[in-house]
Amino acid sequence: MARTGQTVEVDVEMREAAEALDAGARWPLLDNMPLAGIEQVVRIRAGRPDVPRKLPEAPSTVRLDRAHTIAETGIALIPVGASTHSAPALDPTMLLTTGPVPCPR
Repeated sequence: MARTGQTVEVDVEMREAAEALDAGARWPLLDNMPLAGIEQVVRIRAGRPDVPRKLPEAPSTVRLDRAHTIAETGIALIPVGASTHSAPALDPTMLLTTGPVPCPR
C-alpha cells in the first residue's frame, strides 16, 4: 500500500505478527493480545534489523492502571481507550414541550 499512499490497518494475532512485518506492516495492531504475546511480538521486531522501522501498537482497550506494565514490554504505541470506552454517556436530546411550562420555584 506504500506505493499508493494508502494506510491499511491490520489486527494481528501472535501467529500472524511475523507475516505482517514481512509484508511491510508499519503499525501491527496487537488488539486483544495478552501481555506475553505483546512481549513476543516486540522481541520478533527487535530481532529483525533488516525490516524498516515498525511500531507495534498495543490494544486500544488498555486501562491507565496497566499502561506502565505494557510500556515495559518495549511496545512503541499505547492508545488508552479508557478515555472513550468508559466515558459516561451524554444525553444530547433536547426534550421540547408545547404549551405553558411551569416555572420551578
